[in-house]
Amino acid sequence: MTQTNSALLSIQNLSTHFYTEAGLVKAVQDVSFDLHAGKTLAVVGESGCGKSVTALSAMRLIPWPPGKIVAGDILFGGRSLLKLSESRMRQIRGNDIAMIFQEPMTSLNPVFTVGNQIVEAIRLHRGLNTRQARDEAIEIMRQVGIADPQRRVDEYPHQMSGGMRQRVMIAMALSCSPKILIADEPTTALDVTIQAQILDLLRQLQHDHQMSIMLITHDLGVVAENADEVVVMYASKVIESAQVKALFQEPLHPYTQGLLRSLPRLGERKERLEVIGGTVPSPLDFPAGCKFHPRCPIGKDDRRCQTEEPPLKDVAPGRCAACWYAKGYE
Repeated sequence: MTQTNSALLSIQNLSTHFYTEAGLVKAVQDVSFDLHAGKTLAVVGESGCGKSVTALSAMRLIPWPPGKIVAGDILFGGRSLLKLSESRMRQIRGNDIAMIFQEPMTSLNPVFTVGNQIVEAIRLHRGLNTRQARDEAIEIMRQVGIADPQRRVDEYPHQMSGGMRQRVMIAMALSCSPKILIADEPTTALDVTIQAQILDLLRQLQHDHQMSIMLITHDLGVVAENADEVVVMYASKVIESAQVKALFQEPLHPYTQGLLRSLPRLGERKERLEVIGGTVPSPLDFPAGCKFHPRCPIGKDDRRCQTEEPPLKDVAPGRCAACWYAKGYE
């Protein structure tokens, strides 16, 4: 897979494993992709494919034990994050790379006001005094669309709706004007109207602050509306990547094709949506060959797919795929 030196964040052949009592969990294997300045990169796939572990690896937040980055590199502005001391990495988290998580109620501390939690992040990274940090927190809450921030700055997480809590998480992430925002399923558990508001907010903030966004999601509708580039993951590996328009117009991997066929479309009336048969394999026991072959209309009957795993290759300018039968794959 071709990678460029101009990338703001470059994940290179990353492998992250977990050493558990049940056995070795190969959560992420040989993952590579680039995130460019000012762009949105969507990382797509079913639950358990390795999306979130890839993001946590980029932040160096994999807990040891049981998890460990066992191979590859993570470059930020051309500099390896894996070679930095923990104290230096703490400075980069928040200042340069920030992350919002999929369920804010588990990320916010229930015994502190939301204002105190934003203030703590500002004081930690920007060195402001408490009064200055509180004023800054109120201003950031206003920027993310929280009404009456002077009052709500003193509320506790349980006093806010899910959408408001997610806005607080975004405010905390933006409090130090990071260059990269990693958004891990930012609209999960929110109703459709609030989802749209949060995504609109992220687009506006990206425009205002010139941020790059890594958007982790399983929702292809969100990808179509928000991403510039897409990386599709399946069973710990990248199986396709492309510009968003190219991917939706002509998906190359059978898995990506199945995902797109499962989407409802305006004007079509179907009693049931199409599905991808079978289930995602356990990371404790991946199948031999292509990991998708037991569910693939081609691979389930093809000897090569069952025994040889196709590497990720460039198949066209700006496009990669890992399938023996993908267009342009040689």
